[in-house]
Amino acid sequence: MIVAFSVTPLGVGEDVGEYVADAVKVVRESGLPNRTDAMFTSIEGEWDEVMDVVKRAVAAVEARAPRVSLVLKADIRPGVTDGLTSKVETVERHLAEQ
Repeated sequence: MIVAFSVTPLGVGEDVGEYVADAVKVVRESGLPNRTDAMFTSIEGEWDEVMDVVKRAVAAVEARAPRVSLVLKADIRPGVTDGLTSKVETVERHLAEQ
């Protein structure tokens, strides 16, 4: 399963990078495959382990912000591994063929 999620602290002003870094640190320390871009952090693993990391990432932001917004999108495909890499490689291969 791949989960793409975004945690946003509310009520802390416009500069939220420090808070988001707290969430990303939790993800990176989890040991699960992950990738962060400007809008989302994606993480790959089994349901329980991924959701535990998301919960802990939200808690890290919640510890310092009065309100937290969470956006989450999940790709649930049992038996598929290395989706973070393979899905992108497939698109790149098709682009190279054009």
